[in-house]
Amino acid sequence: MQTRTETSFYRKVLAGLAVMGLSLLAAACIFAPGKFSSELNVRKDRTFSFRYTGEILMVPMMEADKKKAFEPEACHDEDTYDERECSEAEIAEQKTQWAQEQSAKKKSEAQAAQMMMGGMDPSNPEAGKAMAEKLSRQAGWNRVEYVGHGKFDVDFSVSGALDRDFVFPTMEEFPMSNAFVQVSLRKDGTVRIDAPGFGPPSGSASMAGMMSGMAKESKSDDDGVTADADGTFTVLTDASILANNTDEGPKAAPGGQTLLWNVNPRIKAAPTALLKMEP
Repeated sequence: MQTRTETSFYRKVLAGLAVMGLSLLAAACIFAPGKFSSELNVRKDRTFSFRYTGEILMVPMMEADKKKAFEPEACHDEDTYDERECSEAEIAEQKTQWAQEQSAKKKSEAQAAQMMMGGMDPSNPEAGKAMAEKLSRQAGWNRVEYVGHGKFDVDFSVSGALDRDFVFPTMEEFPMSNAFVQVSLRKDGTVRIDAPGFGPPSGSASMAGMMSGMAKESKSDDDGVTADADGTFTVLTDASILANNTDEGPKAAPGGQTLLWNVNPRIKAAPTALLKMEP
C-alpha cells in the first residue's frame, strides 16, 4: 500500500517524465497544415513546379497560447486507500504543486522550441510577425501574413529543374523543421514523392500517447496538431507512375495524369508516389 508521501513522489517523477516527453514533442513537430491547397507538377524531363496556398500552423506558438485550468486530483485514505473528499489544505497543496509543474513544463517546452526555432521565443506576442517578415525575404514566399495564434496565411511557389532533392517548407535560421513535402531523386531515374506533413501523427503521436498514460498532465487536446488540417495535395505528371497510395489511383488530366489526396485528420497514411523519369 502506497503512503501519501510515496504517491506524491511518484506523481512528481511521472510529471517530470511528461515534461521531458512534451519537450521532445515540441522539437519534433514545428509546423502543421491548416486549410490549404497544394500542387506538385513533375515533368518526365525533370522539370517541376510546386505551390502551397493557405494556412501554415506553427505548433509551438499555438501551444504557448493554450491555458490549462487546474483540476484537483482524488484524495485517498492512507490506510485503506479508498477515495475520499479532499480537505481545503490538500487542494491548496495540489494547486501549488500543479502550478510549479506547469511552470517547469512551460519552461522546458519553450527551451526545446527555441532550439528548433533559431532562438525565437514562441510565447513572445511579436514572434509571429517577426517570423512572417523573415519568411517574406526568402525566395518563393510570395505572401506571408501572420493572423495570430500561431497561424500564417501564405502563398508559396517555386519551379525549376529536379537536379537535387526538394523539401517544403524550409526556414532561414531554423536548424530543423518537419517537412510537408519531400521529393527525393534516385540514381535509377526514379523520383519518390513523400508528404509526411500531410499524413497522420506517427512517432510524435505515439510518444504523446505513452506520456499521457504516464501522467495526466501530458494528455493531448482533440486529435493532436493535425486536427485542423483541411486541404488537398495534387501531383500532376507526364512521367510513368510506378506506385502511389491514393484511394482512386491516377486519373487522366491535361498534361498527363493526376494523383489526389484529401488531407484531413481522418487520412490513414501520408501521401506517397514513385515516378519514372526519362533517361
